[in-house]
Parts: sequence; structure tokens; C-alpha cells
Amino acid sequence: MTQLAIRENWFEDLVELRRGFDQLFNRLLTGRPAGTEPERSPFALVPPAEVWVDKEAKKYHLRLALPGVDPSTVELKLLGNLLTISAERKASREAKDVDYLYRELSYGTLSRTLTLPEGLDTEQINAEYNDGLLEITAPVAAAALPRQVEIKGLPKAKAA
Repeated sequence: MTQLAIRENWFEDLVELRRGFDQLFNRLLTGRPAGTEPERSPFALVPPAEVWVDKEAKKYHLRLALPGVDPSTVELKLLGNLLTISAERKASREAKDVDYLYRELSYGTLSRTLTLPEGLDTEQINAEYNDGLLEITAPVAAAALPRQVEIKGLPKAKAA
């Protein structure tokens, strides 16, 4: 029976395995053959968001990561309960005669549309941009906040 050798670099092996899976999924999503890096990922221009409701302050919070975006290019459009945030990330310099070894940064128009929950006062939406984060807040009506509903039991019948 052969003995299994204990590997000293097991962590590096795990990192290499993950890198292989990342490359496989990138090829599946972009349709490009192995060894060719896409200019930009098809998902790179959708800014990540986090959303929460502060029950005590009765306030809705939406935070989007927009690093490298000039705040003057950010636009907010509200149609019913749909909020569309768009912005433009421009390259700081254009290098035409450069052979990139690795390129993950995407430039162009970023856009994200989110459905706002019922019960927000959309007339009082506030937006602030600071350190690459856009934070949008709006007051929430008390009736729209989640609440605990008590479950009442039926009276038990007396045993005969």
C-alpha cells in the first residue's frame, strides 16, 4: 500500500485550487478561452450595496460602494419604488502602448436599480457621498416597520 505524503504547503494548495476555480468561472461567464484576461468583467460595473433599516431611528439606509467615482457624475432617479443610481468611473490615465499583466479595474458607466420598500417617505430622501461610499437615507413610517404579532391560543376545553 502506498503511503500518502504530508504536504507542507497545504494552504498554498488551497489558494491555488481557489484560483483555478476563479479562472474556470471567469471563462464560463465571459466565454473567453483560457489565458486571455477580459478587459472588464460583465459584473464589474454593478456597485455592491448594503441595505438596512434602523428601527429605533425609523430610518432606511442604503450604502453603495463607488470608489474612484467623481461625485459630480452620480445621478439618482426615483420612479415609484424604483431607485436607479448611476455614475461614471473614468480612467485617470489612458495608456495605449501598455501590455497589462493583470487588469481588474473597470471604467465606464456604473448603474444599479433597487426596489425601495413600501412605507418610505420618498420626498425626504437624503444622499451623501464620502470616501467612495454613497449613503442614501429615508424616513420610514411607523406602520411600515416590522412588528411582532402575538399568537393567541384558543381556550382549552375542560376534560369531561
